[in-house]
Amino acid sequence: MSTTGYADGSDFALIPALKQLAPREIDAFFQFDHAAFRADGAIPPKIRELIAVAVALTTQCEYCIDVHTSRAIGAGASREELAEAAVVAAAVRAGGALAHALLALKLADRAAD
Repeated sequence: MSTTGYADGSDFALIPALKQLAPREIDAFFQFDHAAFRADGAIPPKIRELIAVAVALTTQCEYCIDVHTSRAIGAGASREELAEAAVVAAAVRAGGALAHALLALKLADRAAD
């Protein structure tokens, strides 16, 4: 999974240790996570997982990319859908940079006054 050598799929084995160290917080996280990925919502599981892949790509979380890509495929997503989700995520991320460029121009104008 990792290109850096730090993240590794075997790291998931450390979840019980993390839960032991912060049980309330980890339980709350998993309750929230399970609610967000419930199968009976208005958004079908495949779409939820494609959204998760897109977000994981923008946050660059290797673990999330691993888990949600696998879940998306398991929910019936195709490689083409994964590719399109990636491109949408890239476009939104690039749009954010352009939006912040507008802010930079506005701030530059203020600094020049």
